[in-house]
Amino acid sequence: MEDVTDVAFRLLCKSYGADLMYTEFVSSDALVRNIEKSKRKLIVLDEERPVGIQIYGKHPDAMADAARIAEESNPEIIDLNFGCPVKKIAKKGAGAGLLLDIPKMIEITEAVVKAVKTPVTAKTRLGWDDNSKIIVDVAERLQDAGVAALTIHGRTRAQMYQGEADWTLIGEVKNNSRMYIPIIGNGDISSPEKAKKYLDRYGVDALMIGRPSIGRPWIFREIKHYLESGELLPIPTLEEHVNMIRNQLVQTVDWIGDERRGILHMRRHMAVSFKGLPNFRPLKIKMLRSESVEDLHKIFDTIIETYGDI
Repeated sequence: MEDVTDVAFRLLCKSYGADLMYTEFVSSDALVRNIEKSKRKLIVLDEERPVGIQIYGKHPDAMADAARIAEESNPEIIDLNFGCPVKKIAKKGAGAGLLLDIPKMIEITEAVVKAVKTPVTAKTRLGWDDNSKIIVDVAERLQDAGVAALTIHGRTRAQMYQGEADWTLIGEVKNNSRMYIPIIGNGDISSPEKAKKYLDRYGVDALMIGRPSIGRPWIFREIKHYLESGELLPIPTLEEHVNMIRNQLVQTVDWIGDERRGILHMRRHMAVSFKGLPNFRPLKIKMLRSESVEDLHKIFDTIIETYGDI
């Protein structure tokens, strides 16, 4: 969730019922080198807690040092990203690239667990590809190395984000008699009904929701309500949706401290908003090309005026 789970978006998700959130992942090497942009990702506000700071890298010593630096922000969790499939990360032996070097993954985990007092968790995938779905064994080894919980994304690195997530091995890890730490399932939880179905079927302790929350942060509220009552909440009104984007835009620009960069940062969120509105493409293009907050507010007004009765 690089360039997604900044403070503004985390606060938004919190307002819609998210129980635990994670920062954008932070390069351990950048933290050790004292890169200001990376250090800024460690800022955690009291009103968004509990929060996990997520770090990645391939060198045990650097990861341990980065964890110590991250711990100064007093996060509730320090999370090790062993699952990012992006080529520039994985091909360098970090993120999901560590699925090709499990001994190094375990060495990193042990080094970080030893370096900090904060609980350490990890996130990874089923394996590198269909011929190496090794998560059942990897989960045991990560547990033995000291992680307090494990999140599993139901795809291999080779799949990236394509195809449907396979939760069968996530369930196998959860039901492994050797496992005693919480197992968190991740991948394709895009509706309240699916959330309940997967919780019931695979018995995981919690769900992690990433991409389905972009442009739809109220998914947390929807899922929690459905799990508690069995009832589906009505979808937010267009006005609520527009006001949500307005507030996120203002908070993002304020947080980044630069109008242009704040708008660029918001474009990923705006690009997936307002799906299903008829003949919306011209307004969408205008919205994504806008370079001022004032112009965007005018576009949001036009959206309400044009589609408010739908």
